[in-house]
This record gives sequence, structure tokens and C-alpha cells, in this order.
Amino acid sequence: MNKSSSPSKEKKKESQDLSKSLHEIETSLAKEEATLQKQAKANVPQDQKKRDHVAELIETIRLSADKLSRDQIDKGDLKMLSRSLKELRYAFKVFSPYRTRQKVTVFGSARTTPDHPAYQQAVKFGKAMAEEDWLVVTGAASGIMEAGHVGAGRKNAMGINIMLPFEAGANPIIEGDSKLVNMRYFFTRKVMFIKECDAVCLLPGGFGTLDEAFEVLTLVQTGKSGLIPIIFLDEQGGTFWKSWNKLIHNQLLKNGLISEEDLSLYKLTDSVEEAVEEIQEFYRVYHSMRFVGKDLIIRLKKAPSESLIELLNDQFSDILSSGEIKTTKALKAERNEKDLLELPRLILHFNRRNLGRLRQMINVINQVDLAIEKTDSLEEDEALEPSGNGQR
Repeated sequence: MNKSSSPSKEKKKESQDLSKSLHEIETSLAKEEATLQKQAKANVPQDQKKRDHVAELIETIRLSADKLSRDQIDKGDLKMLSRSLKELRYAFKVFSPYRTRQKVTVFGSARTTPDHPAYQQAVKFGKAMAEEDWLVVTGAASGIMEAGHVGAGRKNAMGINIMLPFEAGANPIIEGDSKLVNMRYFFTRKVMFIKECDAVCLLPGGFGTLDEAFEVLTLVQTGKSGLIPIIFLDEQGGTFWKSWNKLIHNQLLKNGLISEEDLSLYKLTDSVEEAVEEIQEFYRVYHSMRFVGKDLIIRLKKAPSESLIELLNDQFSDILSSGEIKTTKALKAERNEKDLLELPRLILHFNRRNLGRLRQMINVINQVDLAIEKTDSLEEDEALEPSGNGQR
């Protein structure tokens, strides 16, 4: 009798743990609601809608938890769900204060020693991105992950550590920092790496690094993650990613397993300067994107000219399911994103398939603006030149 009742007690305990996690979320929600009530003016419909929507989502989670109890789900599955919920809740809490800071996720081997050129390259990259006021997010362990943090410094470092029996723990740069998250599961860790980043830089690494490389490429290629710069960075003169890229061309592209346009989703380089420039250029004019129903909204930092809109429609009509690329103001569904309301926008019926071509379009938007800046600069220089016989 005791043997048969034991599993039930264990399942009940796991259900209680899950309920406890839900209670923590509800407590967090209550605090958020209290803050909103203090900040919002009386009878502001938009704030009330936000609170109602959050409460509705919490209730959906609670209903799912109740169903787990009724379904007599396996103890191991309950443990995984409970732990995952706790990990993600805490990770969201840690990252929340830094949502407005741009972040680059750096992947690479934990085995790379400080005297290796790849380690030094990661240090240089981390330092360069921190100087641009970016946060550098790594797996918080040794090797390339430590190197990225060494370059960025503790102030500009964030870590998402995986708890493994053979790992020593977090590197000394991020250890004990409030910007460090420890996780048991790789899949929750991956969610945070990609969800929170504005760019990805991969240095040489083993199975884990290659897994992360294909994971981020898959998410971007399929539209499950927004477009971001993806850089494969070798040490100077290194061939690690060049060899990897040959596999991509000779096997995947040659055999029709990917499309030519998919190659636009990433960049290979052995130069830190080129890697940083690739990230900066991506965000020269482009700001962000989101879907509202069937419409893709592309937010820009500068209003596009009529000639640019004409150029985009001429060169990228193949990515449209219908209609044209047009300018628009913020849609009603975007009103909760108050910091973004004034940004210029493009609206289009994107076919949700040709992400490589969409990346090419963003490149054109950024490059046209750069060309205009260079032309203006050249005209200013010419205006300053003295006339007659080239005298100075």
C-alpha cells in the first residue's frame, strides 16, 4: 500500500511545486499591477487592457497546471515543467532591467586557453562591443565565454551558466554578479540566449558551439526569431569557420538543402573591426520588426524617401504575398510600445518564407542611407576646396 501511494505523493509534491512557481508569478503580477496603478491616470483604458491581458495569461498558465494534475502526468515530466518555469521566470526577472540595452551573445568553446589566438580575439571583440555600450552575454564559463567577459568587463557582462557536473562554475568576471543566471536545462538557456540578444557572434568551438550556430540560423531562417546580425569570427588567419562554410556551400547549397539567399543571413570574418561594423551597419537605419496580423511592420530610425520605397518595391516584390511596400504610422496593436510609437515604419505583406531576401532588403535600406551620407560628406568636402590651380 505504501509503495503504491508513494508515486502519488511525489506527483502531488511536484504539482505543489508548480503551483508555488505560479504563485510567485502571481505575486510578481500583483506588484506590476500596483506600479501601473500608481503611474497611470484614472480611467486610462490602455493600462487597464494591459493588466487584463497579463491576468488572462497567468490564468491560462494556472489552467494548464491544473490539467497536469488531472492528467496524472509522470513525475519526471512534472519536474521538468516545474524547473523550467522557475528558471525562465527568474531569467526574465534578471534580464528585465536591461531590456533597453542592446546585447550581443557570444558563443565559443569552454576549452580555449587564454594564450590561444581565438581567446584573444574574443577579448578584443568583447571590449569593442562594450565600448559601443553593448552588453556581452555568454555562457559564463571558461574559454571563449570568459574571454568575452574579460573584454567587456564585469559592468557590461551578463551570463547564462549551465550547471554541469564537470564544469567549475561561472568565470571570475561574472561570478556572484546580479546579471548571472544559472540554469539546469540547455533548452531554457537557449531561449534566453536568443530571445534577449540583438546580435550573435560565434568563435571556434565544439559540439555545443556548432549546435548553437545551427540553432540560431534555423530560428532566423524560419522566422521564429527576428533578423539579427550573425557573425562567425575566426582568429586572424584562422580557418575554423572557413572550413565550416565550405561544408555549407559544398553540401547544403550544392544539394539544394538551403537557398542562395540563406547565405545572406550570416557573415564570416577574421577581423574584429569587420564584425563590429557588421553589427553597427545592421542598426544604422533599421530598428526592429514585428508582425501585426498578416502585416510585417519594419521600424526605422529615419524616414525612408519616396525613391527608396520605389527601389524596394522594384527589387523585393518577390517577397510580398500581395500588395506593395508602403510607409505607415504606428498601428493600434503597437500602442503599448510607447517608446517606439514615433519611429517611421514600413508595412508589407511578407510571405514569411524568404528571410534571406528580407535580410537583403534591410541591407539595402541601411546602405542607401550610408550612400547618401557619403555623398553629402563628399559635397561638403568639395565645397571647402579652394578654387583655381589646386592651390591650398
